[in-house]
Amino acid sequence: MFTYYDVVIIPLILGVVEVFKRLGMPSKFSPLVSLVLGILFGIFYLSAPLKEGILVGIMLGLSASGLYSGTKNLREKKEENDC
Repeated sequence: MFTYYDVVIIPLILGVVEVFKRLGMPSKFSPLVSLVLGILFGIFYLSAPLKEGILVGIMLGLSASGLYSGTKNLREKKEENDC
C-alpha cells in the first residue's frame, strides 16, 4: 500500500512535467501528463497489485497537478499584490 515516503514522487512528477514544458509542451497538457506519470509510477515503482498501483498513481498525479496549480495561483496573486 501507499506509504508516506512515496509522497516524494509528487515533486519528481512536477519536475518531469516542468522539463516537458520547457521542451515545448503546452501548459494545458500539464495535468494530463501529471496524471499519466502518476499512474506509471504507481504501477511500476510501487510494489502493489495493479489496481492498487493505478489508484495510488491517480492520487499521485492529481496531487502533483494540484500542487502545481496551487503554487502557480499563489505566485500570481503575490505578483498582483506587488504591483
